[in-house]
Amino acid sequence: MTQPICLITGVGEGTGAAIARRFAKSGYRLAMLARNRERLRKLEQEIPQAHAYGCDVSNLEELLTTVKHIQAEMGHPSVLIHNAVSATFGTFLNAEPETLEHNFRVNTTSLLYLVRQLAPTMVQTGSGTIIVTGNTAAHRGIPTYALFAPTKAAQRILAQSLARELGPKGIHVAYLTIDAAIATPWSKDLPVQGLNTHPLNQQITISKEFFCQPVDIAEETFHIAHQPRSAWSFDVEIRPSTEKW
Repeated sequence: MTQPICLITGVGEGTGAAIARRFAKSGYRLAMLARNRERLRKLEQEIPQAHAYGCDVSNLEELLTTVKHIQAEMGHPSVLIHNAVSATFGTFLNAEPETLEHNFRVNTTSLLYLVRQLAPTMVQTGSGTIIVTGNTAAHRGIPTYALFAPTKAAQRILAQSLARELGPKGIHVAYLTIDAAIATPWSKDLPVQGLNTHPLNQQITISKEFFCQPVDIAEETFHIAHQPRSAWSFDVEIRPSTEKW
């Protein structure tokens, strides 16, 4: 088959699904990875030419086996979107220290494993795209991100190293920083700064403009993946108009 293949990790009901739908709209076949197999099967039925692969990316052996299975079954992806994320919110004293290592595996080490498996074929063909979705934790640390920000910062620097090595070989690597709360089915439960101290029985209305919409994130992701070679981006930041930064 000549249709390009896009492999997406962390395909949930928000950003991951929106990215899958956007690439499918433009004729891509999709390899969707996530832990929730039931949700993946549902998306597989909804999205044209989408294939579900249940996989916990923190299990590096399982991840490698899954990617090899995708290559054997579908072919070699020309686009990789690493959207899987693991986060811990808490100060360094009250959060469980072992979660740092788990976050690092999901956010950073799995990216290394993915690229080591996929990049050789991209290098052979002289083309390919690798996009990592991140957030401002990759650029700054705050007290409650002590076991999260280090893993996202490492993820971004790994992506930068990959970009500098693979760019001259025809492979575009980019880091998309999403500086926002993302609108998802569970957004109403977010501990929004300044609002999370309200009593549980108090209704709080948050403006739609407060959130970044998954469909818009997906559109920007698709745009980055199709930039001309003379104008490639690495660091891309997006945020809602109301976001303070």
